[in-house]
Amino acid sequence: MSDTTSKPFPSDIEISRSAVLKPISEIARNVGIDPDDIIPYGKYKAKVPLTYLNEDKIKNSNLILVTAITPNKAGVGKTVTSVASSLGLNYIGKKAAVALREPSLGPCFGMKGGAAGGGYSQVLPMEDINLHFTGDFHAITCANNMISALLDNYQYQNRNTGLALERTVWRRVLDVNDRSLRNMVSGLGGSVNGIPTECGFDITPASEIMALFCLASSVEDLQARIERIVLGYTYDKKTFTVKDLGIAESITILLKDALLPNLVQTTEQTTAFVHGGPFANIAHGCNTVLATKMALSCNDYVVTESGFGSDLGAEKFLDIKCRIAGLAPKATVIVATSAALKLHGGVPATEITKPNMEALKAGLPNLERHVQNMKNFGQSVVVSFNKFKHDTDEEIKFLVDFCEKEGVAFVINNGFAKGGEGAADLARKIVDIVENNPSKPINFTYDLTDSIKTKIEKIATKIYRADGVTFSGPAVGKLKSFEANGWGNLPVCVAKTQYSFSDDEKKICAPTGFKINIKDLVINAGAGFIVAVAGDIMRMPGLPKDPQALHIKLVNGQIEGLS
Repeated sequence: MSDTTSKPFPSDIEISRSAVLKPISEIARNVGIDPDDIIPYGKYKAKVPLTYLNEDKIKNSNLILVTAITPNKAGVGKTVTSVASSLGLNYIGKKAAVALREPSLGPCFGMKGGAAGGGYSQVLPMEDINLHFTGDFHAITCANNMISALLDNYQYQNRNTGLALERTVWRRVLDVNDRSLRNMVSGLGGSVNGIPTECGFDITPASEIMALFCLASSVEDLQARIERIVLGYTYDKKTFTVKDLGIAESITILLKDALLPNLVQTTEQTTAFVHGGPFANIAHGCNTVLATKMALSCNDYVVTESGFGSDLGAEKFLDIKCRIAGLAPKATVIVATSAALKLHGGVPATEITKPNMEALKAGLPNLERHVQNMKNFGQSVVVSFNKFKHDTDEEIKFLVDFCEKEGVAFVINNGFAKGGEGAADLARKIVDIVENNPSKPINFTYDLTDSIKTKIEKIATKIYRADGVTFSGPAVGKLKSFEANGWGNLPVCVAKTQYSFSDDEKKICAPTGFKINIKDLVINAGAGFIVAVAGDIMRMPGLPKDPQALHIKLVNGQIEGLS
Protein backbone atom coordinates (compact mmCIF):
# COMPACT_ATOMS: atom_id res chain seq x y z
CA MET A 1 0.00 0.00 0.00
CA SER A 2 2.81 2.44 0.80
CA ASP A 3 5.10 3.87 -1.87
CA THR A 4 8.33 1.93 -2.10
CA THR A 5 10.51 4.96 -2.99
CA SER A 6 12.10 7.44 -0.61
CA LYS A 7 10.04 10.29 -2.03
CA PRO A 8 7.48 11.54 0.52
CA PHE A 9 4.11 10.05 -0.31
CA PRO A 10 1.20 12.52 -0.40
CA SER A 11 -1.51 12.23 2.23
CA ASP A 12 -4.99 10.96 1.43
CA ILE A 13 -6.29 14.52 1.72
CA GLU A 14 -3.66 15.81 -0.70
CA ILE A 15 -4.46 13.08 -3.22
CA SER A 16 -8.17 13.71 -2.81
CA ARG A 17 -7.77 17.43 -3.45
CA SER A 18 -5.51 16.93 -6.45
CA ALA A 19 -7.97 14.57 -8.15
CA VAL A 20 -9.92 16.01 -11.08
CA LEU A 21 -13.59 15.23 -10.52
CA LYS A 22 -16.10 14.90 -13.31
CA PRO A 23 -19.61 16.32 -12.86
CA ILE A 24 -21.81 13.62 -11.40
CA SER A 25 -24.06 13.88 -14.45
CA GLU A 26 -21.16 12.62 -16.57
CA ILE A 27 -20.47 9.73 -14.19
CA ALA A 28 -24.14 8.79 -14.46
CA ARG A 29 -24.17 9.02 -18.25
CA ASN A 30 -21.10 6.76 -18.48
CA VAL A 31 -23.07 3.87 -16.94
CA GLY A 32 -26.29 4.43 -18.83
CA ILE A 33 -28.14 6.59 -16.32
CA ASP A 34 -29.90 9.63 -17.80
CA PRO A 35 -28.49 12.72 -16.04
CA ASP A 36 -32.00 14.20 -16.03
CA ASP A 37 -33.13 11.33 -13.79
CA ILE A 38 -30.56 11.63 -11.00
CA ILE A 39 -31.14 13.74 -7.89
CA PRO A 40 -27.96 15.85 -7.48
CA TYR A 41 -26.51 16.72 -4.08
CA GLY A 42 -24.16 19.41 -5.36
CA LYS A 43 -21.77 18.84 -8.29
CA TYR A 44 -20.28 15.48 -7.34
CA LYS A 45 -22.93 13.45 -5.50
CA ALA A 46 -26.34 12.22 -6.54
CA LYS A 47 -29.04 9.72 -5.76
CA VAL A 48 -30.24 7.31 -8.42
CA PRO A 49 -33.92 6.35 -8.82
CA LEU A 50 -34.79 2.68 -8.39
CA THR A 51 -36.19 2.52 -11.92
CA TYR A 52 -32.65 1.77 -13.09
CA LEU A 53 -32.63 -1.62 -11.36
CA ASN A 54 -32.43 -4.32 -14.04
CA GLU A 55 -32.84 -7.89 -12.77
CA ASP A 56 -31.72 -9.44 -16.08
CA LYS A 57 -28.49 -7.44 -16.03
CA ILE A 58 -27.95 -8.23 -12.34
CA LYS A 59 -28.02 -11.96 -13.08
CA ASN A 60 -25.41 -11.60 -15.82
CA SER A 61 -23.01 -9.29 -13.98
CA ASN A 62 -20.09 -10.45 -11.88
CA LEU A 63 -20.10 -9.70 -8.15
CA ILE A 64 -16.73 -9.76 -6.36
CA LEU A 65 -16.54 -9.84 -2.55
CA VAL A 66 -13.62 -8.28 -0.68
CA THR A 67 -13.01 -9.47 2.87
CA ALA A 68 -9.92 -9.77 5.08
CA ILE A 69 -7.97 -11.57 7.74
CA THR A 70 -8.64 -10.58 11.36
CA PRO A 71 -7.58 -6.92 11.42
CA ASN A 72 -5.45 -4.96 13.81
CA LYS A 73 -6.92 -1.75 15.17
CA ALA A 74 -5.93 0.24 12.08
CA GLY A 75 -7.46 -2.25 9.65
CA VAL A 76 -5.68 -4.02 6.81
CA GLY A 77 -6.76 -1.92 3.83
CA LYS A 78 -9.98 -3.66 2.82
CA THR A 79 -11.71 -0.54 1.51
CA VAL A 80 -8.55 0.49 -0.33
CA THR A 81 -8.44 -2.95 -1.93
CA SER A 82 -12.12 -2.79 -2.88
CA VAL A 83 -11.67 0.55 -4.62
CA ALA A 84 -8.36 -0.52 -6.16
CA SER A 85 -9.93 -3.71 -7.55
CA SER A 86 -12.58 -1.68 -9.37
CA LEU A 87 -9.92 0.70 -10.69
CA GLY A 88 -7.78 -2.21 -11.84
CA LEU A 89 -10.71 -3.82 -13.62
CA ASN A 90 -11.41 -0.61 -15.50
CA TYR A 91 -7.70 -0.22 -16.23
CA ILE A 92 -7.63 -3.59 -18.03
CA GLY A 93 -10.73 -2.70 -20.04
CA LYS A 94 -13.63 -4.04 -17.99
CA LYS A 95 -16.70 -2.01 -17.09
CA ALA A 96 -16.54 -2.05 -13.30
CA ALA A 97 -17.85 -0.22 -10.25
CA VAL A 98 -17.37 -0.41 -6.50
CA ALA A 99 -20.22 -0.63 -3.97
CA LEU A 100 -19.28 0.40 -0.43
CA ARG A 101 -20.77 1.26 2.94
CA GLU A 102 -21.01 4.83 4.16
CA PRO A 103 -18.56 5.77 6.93
CA SER A 104 -19.90 6.38 10.43
CA LEU A 105 -19.07 9.65 12.17
CA GLY A 106 -18.36 7.75 15.40
CA PRO A 107 -15.19 5.98 14.20
CA CYS A 108 -14.22 8.89 11.94
CA PHE A 109 -13.98 11.16 14.98
CA GLY A 110 -12.93 8.33 17.28
CA MET A 111 -10.26 6.10 15.82
CA LYS A 112 -9.98 5.98 12.04
CA GLY A 113 -10.41 9.54 10.84
CA GLY A 114 -12.18 8.33 7.71
CA ALA A 115 -13.26 5.29 5.73
CA ALA A 116 -13.33 6.22 2.05
CA GLY A 117 -10.26 4.25 1.00
CA GLY A 118 -6.80 5.74 0.79
CA GLY A 119 -3.90 6.80 -1.40
CA TYR A 120 -4.81 6.66 -5.08
CA SER A 121 -7.71 4.28 -4.39
CA GLN A 122 -10.37 6.50 -2.85
CA VAL A 123 -14.01 7.34 -3.37
CA LEU A 124 -14.63 11.06 -3.72
CA PRO A 125 -15.47 13.69 -2.58
CA MET A 126 -13.73 12.18 0.43
CA GLU A 127 -14.55 14.85 3.01
CA ASP A 128 -18.25 14.80 2.14
CA ILE A 129 -18.48 11.00 2.22
CA ASN A 130 -16.75 10.86 5.62
CA LEU A 131 -18.94 13.57 7.13
CA HIS A 132 -22.65 14.25 6.45
CA PHE A 133 -22.66 12.99 2.82
CA THR A 134 -26.29 12.97 1.56
CA GLY A 135 -27.82 12.79 5.04
CA ASP A 136 -28.68 9.07 5.03
CA PHE A 137 -27.31 8.43 8.51
CA HIS A 138 -29.20 11.41 9.87
CA ALA A 139 -32.42 10.11 8.30
CA ILE A 140 -31.89 6.70 9.87
CA THR A 141 -31.09 8.26 13.25
CA CYS A 142 -34.20 10.45 13.01
CA ALA A 143 -36.45 7.53 12.01
CA ASN A 144 -35.14 5.37 14.85
CA ASN A 145 -35.61 8.08 17.46
CA MET A 146 -38.99 9.12 16.11
CA ILE A 147 -40.14 5.59 16.87
CA SER A 148 -38.72 5.99 20.39
CA ALA A 149 -40.58 9.26 20.94
CA LEU A 150 -43.87 7.85 19.65
CA LEU A 151 -43.46 4.69 21.72
CA ASP A 152 -42.77 6.69 24.88
CA ASN A 153 -45.79 8.84 24.12
CA TYR A 154 -47.93 5.72 23.71
CA GLN A 155 -46.79 4.51 27.12
CA TYR A 156 -47.44 7.91 28.68
CA GLN A 157 -50.88 8.37 27.16
CA ASN A 158 -51.95 4.84 28.13
CA ARG A 159 -50.34 4.72 31.57
CA ASN A 160 -53.69 4.40 33.34
CA THR A 161 -55.69 2.53 30.71
CA GLY A 162 -54.32 -1.01 30.83
CA LEU A 163 -53.05 -0.70 27.27
CA ALA A 164 -49.51 0.23 28.28
CA LEU A 165 -46.79 -2.33 27.57
CA GLU A 166 -45.22 -4.41 30.33
CA ARG A 167 -41.80 -3.65 28.88
CA THR A 168 -40.25 -1.96 25.86
CA VAL A 169 -37.10 -3.15 24.08
CA TRP A 170 -36.53 -0.36 21.54
CA ARG A 171 -33.42 1.78 22.05
CA ARG A 172 -32.43 5.19 20.77
CA VAL A 173 -29.37 5.71 18.54
CA LEU A 174 -26.82 8.41 17.80
CA ASP A 175 -23.95 8.32 15.29
CA VAL A 176 -21.25 9.08 17.83
CA ASN A 177 -19.05 7.01 20.11
CA ASP A 178 -20.43 7.88 23.56
CA ARG A 179 -20.12 5.29 26.31
CA SER A 180 -22.04 7.51 28.73
CA LEU A 181 -25.22 6.94 26.74
CA ARG A 182 -25.16 3.13 26.84
CA ASN A 183 -27.42 2.85 29.88
CA MET A 184 -29.64 5.66 31.15
CA VAL A 185 -32.91 6.56 32.84
CA SER A 186 -35.33 8.83 30.97
CA GLY A 187 -38.53 10.57 32.05
CA LEU A 188 -37.18 12.10 35.26
CA GLY A 189 -38.46 15.37 36.68
CA GLY A 190 -42.09 14.61 37.47
CA SER A 191 -45.03 13.12 35.57
CA VAL A 192 -45.21 15.99 33.10
CA ASN A 193 -41.86 14.79 31.70
CA GLY A 194 -42.91 11.21 31.04
CA ILE A 195 -42.52 7.89 32.83
CA PRO A 196 -39.14 7.12 34.45
CA THR A 197 -37.75 4.27 32.33
CA GLU A 198 -34.43 2.51 31.96
CA CYS A 199 -33.20 3.14 28.43
CA GLY A 200 -30.04 3.64 26.42
CA PHE A 201 -28.43 4.47 23.12
CA ASP A 202 -26.72 2.35 20.46
CA ILE A 203 -24.62 3.80 17.66
CA THR A 204 -26.63 4.44 14.49
CA PRO A 205 -24.98 1.63 12.46
CA ALA A 206 -26.26 -0.82 15.11
CA SER A 207 -29.85 0.31 14.69
CA GLU A 208 -32.33 -2.21 13.34
CA ILE A 209 -33.47 0.59 11.05
CA MET A 210 -29.98 0.58 9.50
CA ALA A 211 -30.00 -3.21 9.17
CA LEU A 212 -33.40 -3.40 7.47
CA PHE A 213 -32.65 -0.30 5.39
CA CYS A 214 -29.62 -2.13 3.96
CA LEU A 215 -31.62 -5.30 3.24
CA ALA A 216 -34.77 -3.70 1.80
CA SER A 217 -35.52 -4.35 -1.87
CA SER A 218 -37.99 -1.48 -2.43
CA VAL A 219 -39.91 1.24 -0.63
CA GLU A 220 -42.78 -1.25 -0.13
CA ASP A 221 -40.41 -3.81 1.33
CA LEU A 222 -38.90 -1.13 3.56
CA GLN A 223 -42.33 -0.34 5.01
CA ALA A 224 -43.17 -4.02 5.49
CA ARG A 225 -39.90 -4.49 7.38
CA ILE A 226 -40.54 -1.42 9.54
CA GLU A 227 -43.98 -2.78 10.40
CA ARG A 228 -42.41 -5.97 11.78
CA ILE A 229 -40.05 -4.23 14.21
CA VAL A 230 -40.70 -5.49 17.75
CA LEU A 231 -40.96 -2.57 20.19
CA GLY A 232 -42.02 -4.37 23.35
CA TYR A 233 -44.33 -6.87 25.00
CA THR A 234 -47.80 -6.62 26.48
CA TYR A 235 -48.76 -7.89 29.92
CA ASP A 236 -50.10 -11.07 28.34
CA LYS A 237 -46.66 -11.64 26.71
CA LYS A 238 -47.66 -10.75 23.16
CA THR A 239 -45.33 -8.78 20.91
CA PHE A 240 -46.04 -5.15 20.15
CA THR A 241 -44.73 -3.90 16.81
CA VAL A 242 -44.44 -0.70 14.82
CA LYS A 243 -47.50 -1.86 12.91
CA ASP A 244 -49.42 -2.05 16.22
CA LEU A 245 -48.27 1.48 17.00
CA GLY A 246 -49.67 2.58 13.62
CA ILE A 247 -46.67 4.61 12.47
CA ALA A 248 -44.94 2.46 9.82
CA GLU A 249 -45.96 4.66 6.91
CA SER A 250 -44.83 7.88 8.55
CA ILE A 251 -41.45 6.35 9.45
CA THR A 252 -41.07 5.09 5.86
CA ILE A 253 -41.64 8.64 4.63
CA LEU A 254 -38.63 9.78 6.68
CA LEU A 255 -36.50 7.21 4.82
CA LYS A 256 -37.90 7.17 1.28
CA ASP A 257 -35.31 9.58 -0.16
CA ALA A 258 -32.44 8.07 1.81
CA LEU A 259 -33.30 4.66 0.33
CA LEU A 260 -32.12 5.76 -3.13
CA PRO A 261 -28.49 4.64 -3.73
CA ASN A 262 -25.77 7.30 -3.67
CA LEU A 263 -23.67 7.75 -6.80
CA VAL A 264 -20.13 9.17 -6.51
CA GLN A 265 -16.77 8.52 -8.22
CA THR A 266 -13.28 7.24 -7.53
CA THR A 267 -9.89 8.94 -7.83
CA GLU A 268 -9.92 7.75 -11.46
CA GLN A 269 -13.46 9.03 -12.17
CA THR A 270 -15.04 5.58 -12.27
CA THR A 271 -18.42 4.68 -10.80
CA ALA A 272 -18.94 4.17 -7.08
CA PHE A 273 -22.14 3.51 -5.13
CA VAL A 274 -21.76 4.32 -1.42
CA HIS A 275 -24.88 3.53 0.58
CA GLY A 276 -25.78 2.24 4.05
CA GLY A 277 -23.37 1.35 6.80
CA PRO A 278 -23.95 -1.22 9.54
CA PHE A 279 -20.94 -2.54 11.47
CA ALA A 280 -20.06 -6.21 10.98
CA ASN A 281 -19.21 -6.75 14.64
CA ILE A 282 -22.68 -5.69 15.85
CA ALA A 283 -24.80 -6.01 12.68
CA HIS A 284 -24.51 -7.59 9.23
CA GLY A 285 -21.83 -5.18 8.02
CA CYS A 286 -22.83 -4.88 4.35
CA ASN A 287 -23.84 -1.98 2.13
CA THR A 288 -27.41 -1.83 0.85
CA VAL A 289 -28.87 -4.52 -1.36
CA LEU A 290 -30.21 -1.74 -3.57
CA ALA A 291 -26.78 -0.15 -4.11
CA THR A 292 -25.21 -3.52 -4.89
CA LYS A 293 -27.98 -4.35 -7.35
CA MET A 294 -27.88 -0.86 -8.88
CA ALA A 295 -24.14 -1.24 -9.48
CA LEU A 296 -24.72 -4.68 -11.03
CA SER A 297 -27.46 -3.21 -13.22
CA CYS A 298 -25.01 -0.71 -14.73
CA ASN A 299 -21.71 -2.63 -14.87
CA ASP A 300 -20.19 -5.96 -15.86
CA TYR A 301 -18.09 -6.25 -12.68
CA VAL A 302 -18.98 -4.95 -9.22
CA VAL A 303 -16.63 -5.07 -6.25
CA THR A 304 -18.18 -4.88 -2.80
CA GLU A 305 -16.80 -5.25 0.70
CA SER A 306 -18.01 -6.69 3.97
CA GLY A 307 -16.90 -5.44 7.36
CA PHE A 308 -13.88 -6.61 9.39
CA GLY A 309 -12.57 -10.17 8.91
CA SER A 310 -14.28 -12.93 6.98
CA ASP A 311 -15.55 -14.52 10.21
CA LEU A 312 -17.82 -11.50 10.66
CA GLY A 313 -18.63 -9.54 7.50
CA ALA A 314 -18.14 -12.25 4.89
CA GLU A 315 -20.08 -14.86 6.87
CA LYS A 316 -22.99 -12.43 7.24
CA PHE A 317 -22.70 -11.28 3.63
CA LEU A 318 -23.08 -14.87 2.46
CA ASP A 319 -25.43 -16.31 5.10
CA ILE A 320 -27.70 -13.25 5.42
CA LYS A 321 -27.40 -10.69 2.60
CA CYS A 322 -26.87 -13.12 -0.29
CA ARG A 323 -29.53 -15.49 1.02
CA ILE A 324 -32.09 -12.69 1.39
CA ALA A 325 -31.24 -10.86 -1.84
CA GLY A 326 -30.50 -13.81 -4.12
CA LEU A 327 -26.92 -12.66 -4.76
CA ALA A 328 -23.75 -14.75 -5.08
CA PRO A 329 -20.15 -13.58 -5.60
CA LYS A 330 -18.13 -15.06 -8.44
CA ALA A 331 -14.88 -14.65 -6.47
CA THR A 332 -13.71 -13.59 -3.01
CA VAL A 333 -10.65 -11.47 -2.29
CA ILE A 334 -9.04 -11.87 1.15
CA VAL A 335 -6.87 -8.89 2.11
CA ALA A 336 -3.73 -9.52 4.15
CA THR A 337 -0.73 -7.55 5.35
CA SER A 338 2.49 -8.75 6.90
CA ALA A 339 1.97 -6.33 9.80
CA ALA A 340 -1.39 -7.83 10.74
CA LEU A 341 -0.01 -11.37 10.44
CA LYS A 342 2.95 -10.48 12.67
CA LEU A 343 0.55 -9.02 15.22
CA HIS A 344 -1.24 -12.37 15.25
CA GLY A 345 2.19 -13.95 15.60
CA GLY A 346 2.62 -12.30 18.99
CA VAL A 347 4.70 -9.25 18.09
CA PRO A 348 3.80 -5.99 19.89
CA ALA A 349 2.06 -3.42 17.70
CA THR A 350 5.17 -1.21 17.86
CA GLU A 351 7.26 -3.95 16.22
CA ILE A 352 5.01 -5.21 13.41
CA THR A 353 6.69 -3.15 10.69
CA LYS A 354 10.08 -4.80 11.27
CA PRO A 355 11.20 -7.91 9.34
CA ASN A 356 10.37 -10.98 11.38
CA MET A 357 9.88 -14.29 9.58
CA GLU A 358 9.17 -16.22 12.78
CA ALA A 359 6.34 -13.87 13.74
CA LEU A 360 4.95 -14.06 10.21
CA LYS A 361 4.95 -17.86 10.37
CA ALA A 362 3.35 -17.78 13.82
CA GLY A 363 0.54 -15.53 12.55
CA LEU A 364 -0.07 -17.51 9.36
CA PRO A 365 -2.78 -19.76 10.91
CA ASN A 366 -5.06 -16.71 10.98
CA LEU A 367 -4.85 -16.30 7.20
CA GLU A 368 -5.14 -20.06 6.77
CA ARG A 369 -8.40 -20.19 8.72
CA HIS A 370 -9.94 -17.33 6.75
CA VAL A 371 -8.94 -19.02 3.48
CA GLN A 372 -10.39 -22.35 4.60
CA ASN A 373 -13.65 -20.73 5.68
CA MET A 374 -14.16 -19.03 2.34
CA LYS A 375 -13.30 -22.24 0.47
CA ASN A 376 -15.84 -24.06 2.65
CA PHE A 377 -18.47 -21.58 1.46
CA GLY A 378 -17.58 -22.66 -2.08
CA GLN A 379 -15.70 -19.46 -2.89
CA SER A 380 -12.82 -19.19 -5.34
CA VAL A 381 -10.25 -17.17 -3.41
CA VAL A 382 -7.47 -14.75 -4.22
CA VAL A 383 -5.27 -13.40 -1.42
CA SER A 384 -4.50 -9.74 -2.04
CA PHE A 385 -1.32 -8.66 -0.29
CA ASN A 386 -1.08 -4.96 0.46
CA LYS A 387 2.65 -4.35 0.17
CA PHE A 388 4.52 -1.85 2.32
CA LYS A 389 8.14 -0.73 2.00
CA HIS A 390 9.05 -2.76 5.09
CA ASP A 391 7.98 -6.07 3.51
CA THR A 392 10.89 -8.32 2.54
CA ASP A 393 11.19 -10.61 -0.48
CA GLU A 394 11.62 -13.57 1.89
CA GLU A 395 8.34 -12.81 3.67
CA ILE A 396 6.45 -12.41 0.41
CA LYS A 397 7.92 -15.65 -1.00
CA PHE A 398 6.76 -17.47 2.12
CA LEU A 399 3.18 -16.24 1.60
CA VAL A 400 3.28 -17.10 -2.11
CA ASP A 401 4.31 -20.66 -1.26
CA PHE A 402 1.55 -20.93 1.36
CA CYS A 403 -1.13 -19.82 -1.10
CA GLU A 404 0.15 -22.20 -3.75
CA LYS A 405 -0.10 -25.06 -1.27
CA GLU A 406 -3.65 -23.98 -0.34
CA GLY A 407 -4.66 -23.83 -3.99
CA VAL A 408 -5.56 -20.14 -3.93
CA ALA A 409 -4.17 -17.24 -5.93
CA PHE A 410 -1.78 -14.67 -4.46
CA VAL A 411 -1.37 -11.15 -5.86
CA ILE A 412 0.54 -8.10 -4.67
CA ASN A 413 -1.76 -5.08 -4.76
CA ASN A 414 -0.16 -1.67 -5.27
CA GLY A 415 -3.45 0.16 -5.75
CA PHE A 416 -2.78 2.46 -2.82
CA ALA A 417 0.34 3.90 -4.45
CA LYS A 418 -0.55 3.53 -8.13
CA GLY A 419 -4.34 3.32 -8.43
CA GLY A 420 -5.71 1.19 -11.24
CA GLU A 421 -2.31 0.49 -12.74
CA GLY A 422 -1.08 -0.83 -9.39
CA ALA A 423 -4.13 -3.10 -9.07
CA ALA A 424 -4.02 -4.42 -12.64
CA ASP A 425 -2.51 -7.77 -11.63
CA LEU A 426 -5.23 -8.24 -9.02
CA ALA A 427 -7.89 -7.35 -11.61
CA ARG A 428 -6.47 -9.85 -14.13
CA LYS A 429 -6.54 -12.58 -11.52
CA ILE A 430 -10.15 -11.74 -10.62
CA VAL A 431 -11.15 -11.95 -14.27
CA ASP A 432 -9.27 -15.24 -14.69
CA ILE A 433 -11.16 -16.71 -11.73
CA VAL A 434 -14.53 -15.44 -12.96
CA GLU A 435 -13.97 -16.80 -16.46
CA ASN A 436 -12.25 -20.09 -15.63
CA ASN A 437 -12.94 -21.04 -12.01
CA PRO A 438 -15.87 -19.06 -10.60
CA SER A 439 -17.17 -19.69 -7.10
CA LYS A 440 -19.62 -22.51 -6.65
CA PRO A 441 -23.17 -21.94 -5.36
CA ILE A 442 -22.98 -20.76 -1.75
CA ASN A 443 -22.64 -23.55 0.79
CA PHE A 444 -24.45 -21.84 3.66
CA THR A 445 -23.20 -22.36 7.21
CA TYR A 446 -26.63 -23.48 8.38
CA ASP A 447 -30.11 -24.23 7.09
CA LEU A 448 -32.94 -21.86 7.89
CA THR A 449 -34.87 -24.86 9.17
CA ASP A 450 -32.25 -25.46 11.87
CA SER A 451 -33.20 -24.36 15.37
CA ILE A 452 -31.84 -21.02 16.54
CA LYS A 453 -29.51 -22.83 18.91
CA THR A 454 -28.21 -25.08 16.15
CA LYS A 455 -27.58 -22.11 13.84
CA ILE A 456 -25.50 -20.38 16.49
CA GLU A 457 -23.59 -23.58 17.22
CA LYS A 458 -22.85 -24.13 13.53
CA ILE A 459 -21.48 -20.59 13.13
CA ALA A 460 -19.38 -21.01 16.27
CA THR A 461 -17.94 -24.40 15.38
CA LYS A 462 -17.65 -24.10 11.58
CA ILE A 463 -16.55 -20.46 11.26
CA TYR A 464 -14.91 -19.57 14.58
CA ARG A 465 -13.69 -23.17 15.28
CA ALA A 466 -15.00 -23.02 18.83
CA ASP A 467 -15.53 -26.20 20.84
CA GLY A 468 -19.12 -25.21 21.46
CA VAL A 469 -21.46 -22.52 22.76
CA THR A 470 -22.66 -21.58 26.22
CA PHE A 471 -25.88 -19.63 26.74
CA SER A 472 -26.71 -17.37 29.68
CA GLY A 473 -29.98 -17.93 31.54
CA PRO A 474 -31.73 -15.01 29.79
CA ALA A 475 -30.46 -16.25 26.40
CA VAL A 476 -31.85 -19.74 27.06
CA GLY A 477 -35.23 -18.22 27.88
CA LYS A 478 -35.19 -16.20 24.68
CA LEU A 479 -34.31 -19.26 22.60
CA LYS A 480 -37.61 -20.75 23.69
CA SER A 481 -39.70 -17.59 23.36
CA PHE A 482 -38.27 -16.67 19.97
CA GLU A 483 -39.11 -20.11 18.61
CA ALA A 484 -42.60 -19.81 20.11
CA ASN A 485 -43.10 -16.42 18.41
CA GLY A 486 -42.39 -17.94 14.99
CA TRP A 487 -38.88 -16.56 14.51
CA GLY A 488 -37.16 -19.93 14.45
CA ASN A 489 -36.56 -19.87 10.68
CA LEU A 490 -34.69 -16.55 10.66
CA PRO A 491 -30.95 -16.36 10.02
CA VAL A 492 -28.61 -15.47 12.89
CA CYS A 493 -26.29 -12.45 13.13
CA VAL A 494 -23.61 -12.93 15.80
CA ALA A 495 -22.36 -9.76 17.49
CA LYS A 496 -18.83 -10.25 18.79
CA THR A 497 -15.38 -8.66 18.87
CA GLN A 498 -13.75 -8.09 15.49
CA TYR A 499 -10.25 -8.73 16.83
CA SER A 500 -10.53 -12.47 17.38
CA PHE A 501 -12.25 -15.58 16.08
CA SER A 502 -13.36 -16.01 19.70
CA ASP A 503 -15.43 -13.59 21.78
CA ASP A 504 -12.26 -12.48 23.63
CA GLU A 505 -10.24 -9.89 21.70
CA LYS A 506 -7.04 -11.00 23.45
CA LYS A 507 -7.17 -14.43 21.81
CA ILE A 508 -5.48 -13.51 18.58
CA CYS A 509 -4.32 -15.55 15.56
CA ALA A 510 -6.37 -18.78 15.26
CA PRO A 511 -7.36 -19.79 18.80
CA THR A 512 -8.62 -23.23 19.70
CA GLY A 513 -10.03 -24.78 22.87
CA PHE A 514 -12.58 -22.05 23.56
CA LYS A 515 -16.35 -21.68 23.68
CA ILE A 516 -18.50 -18.82 22.42
CA ASN A 517 -20.51 -17.30 25.26
CA ILE A 518 -23.92 -15.98 24.21
CA LYS A 519 -25.12 -13.55 26.85
CA ASP A 520 -28.23 -12.27 25.07
CA LEU A 521 -30.46 -12.65 22.03
CA VAL A 522 -32.13 -9.71 20.30
CA ILE A 523 -34.92 -10.06 17.78
CA ASN A 524 -34.60 -7.93 14.65
CA ALA A 525 -37.86 -9.09 13.07
CA GLY A 526 -37.89 -6.14 10.69
CA ALA A 527 -34.38 -6.80 9.42
CA GLY A 528 -35.25 -10.48 9.36
CA PHE A 529 -32.63 -11.99 11.64
CA ILE A 530 -31.79 -12.75 15.26
CA VAL A 531 -28.80 -11.06 16.87
CA ALA A 532 -26.79 -13.33 19.19
CA VAL A 533 -24.68 -11.13 21.47
CA ALA A 534 -21.39 -12.84 22.35
CA GLY A 535 -18.94 -11.92 25.07
CA ASP A 536 -18.60 -8.27 26.08
CA ILE A 537 -19.33 -6.64 22.73
CA MET A 538 -20.89 -3.17 23.00
CA ARG A 539 -23.47 -1.76 20.57
CA MET A 540 -22.36 1.76 21.51
CA PRO A 541 -18.57 2.20 21.23
CA GLY A 542 -16.53 4.47 23.45
CA LEU A 543 -13.83 6.93 22.49
CA PRO A 544 -10.09 6.18 22.84
CA LYS A 545 -7.78 8.24 25.02
CA ASP A 546 -6.59 10.18 21.97
CA PRO A 547 -9.67 10.49 19.74
CA GLN A 548 -9.17 11.44 16.11
CA ALA A 549 -11.45 14.45 16.72
CA LEU A 550 -8.46 16.13 18.40
CA HIS A 551 -6.64 16.07 15.07
CA ILE A 552 -9.42 17.14 12.70
CA LYS A 553 -8.86 20.81 11.90
CA LEU A 554 -10.10 23.52 9.55
CA VAL A 555 -6.98 25.11 8.04
CA ASN A 556 -7.45 28.00 5.60
CA GLY A 557 -10.94 26.75 4.87
CA GLN A 558 -9.80 23.17 4.22
CA ILE A 559 -10.37 20.11 6.42
CA GLU A 560 -7.31 18.35 7.80
CA GLY A 561 -7.25 15.10 9.79
CA LEU A 562 -9.64 13.00 7.73
CA SER A 563 -7.91 10.10 6.04
